[in-house]
Amino acid sequence: VQLQASGGGLVQAGGSLRLSCAASRRTNSNNGMGWFRQAPGKAREFVAAISWRGHSTFYADSVKGRFTISRDNAKNILSLQMNSLEPEDTAVYYCATSRSPYGSRERSDYLYWGQGTLVTVSS
Repeated sequence: VQLQASGGGLVQAGGSLRLSCAASRRTNSNNGMGWFRQAPGKAREFVAAISWRGHSTFYADSVKGRFTISRDNAKNILSLQMNSLEPEDTAVYYCATSRSPYGSRERSDYLYWGQGTLVTVSS
């Protein structure tokens, strides 16, 4: 399975971006999916996850209420709508497929990773 993330860019604080992650083939057979991010000099951290049918989602406290994860299984696309962006959101964002049907906060629970897309938020 190959995952291709896109949609990153430069945005001012308070602005919005929508990230997309396209899968090379159907990945929704009992696989949750998630988004992680890695800022310069920091470890990769959990952002959001969604269950395989999209009925359950959960978020890192730092993005709750501002970011929304969603998926379209018919099109094999995972999305992350990011609103009210802050300079602290600047990072490379990665999409990934989980072993669990419900997704996970743990990086080690993810099987496949996209190449990442850079989000830069200016103050």
